[in-house]
Amino acid sequence: MSDSESAIPVTDPFTLFEEWFGEAKASEPNDPNAMALATASESGMPSVRMVLLKGHGTHWGEGGGFVFYTNAQSRKGEEIRANMQASLLFHWKSLRRQIRIEGPLQEVSSEQADAYFHSRPRVSQIGSAASDQSRPLPDRQVYLDRVAALEERYPEGDIPRPPHWTGFLLTPTAVEFWQDRQYRLHDRRRFTRTAPTDGWSNTLLYP
Repeated sequence: MSDSESAIPVTDPFTLFEEWFGEAKASEPNDPNAMALATASESGMPSVRMVLLKGHGTHWGEGGGFVFYTNAQSRKGEEIRANMQASLLFHWKSLRRQIRIEGPLQEVSSEQADAYFHSRPRVSQIGSAASDQSRPLPDRQVYLDRVAALEERYPEGDIPRPPHWTGFLLTPTAVEFWQDRQYRLHDRRRFTRTAPTDGWSNTLLYP
C-alpha cells in the first residue's frame, strides 16, 4: 500500500471492527477485549476505567452494539443511570491500532444478565455478589469474609444474580478507526450515523 492510500477501508464499521478484533485476539498478550469506558455524571464530571467487552455485533438490539456488565450501584453504574450515554476506546498496542466508539446506552434484559452472570466461573459470581463495588472498604478481610459467607450459604451450583448486577448495550452513533503510520502520519477514519436504522457516512480525519 502506498503512503498516499488510506489503510482503513470504506466498509461497514461492525465488519471492520470484527476484522480488527480478530487480529487483536491473535496478537494481544492479555485481554484483547479490554476497553476504556468513559462516562459522565449528571453534572458533567467525566470518569474512565477499563472494562471487558462481553458481546458485540449487529444482532445486539436495533442497530447493533457493544455490551459490558457491571454493578449498577458502582460509580460507573450510577453515572450511567444519570446520563445514559458513553464512549469506548480499544487500544491494541501490538497492532498499533485503536477504535473509539460513542453512543447512547440501554440496559440489557434480565434474561441476558442472568445468562452472562451464570456463564462466569462460580468464584467470580461469588466475588461479584459479595462486593459493594466502588464503596469504601474498611479492611480487605471484610470482603473476604463476605465471600466466605456466600460460599457457605451456596455450597454448590450457581449464585443468584444480585438485581443491581446487570449489563448495558452501547448502540454506536460514531465509530472511529485509527491506524499508526510511519513518521506519525497516522490514518483515521470516522463513521457516523444519526439513528440506529440509518446508513453510515464516513470521512478521513487529519491525524
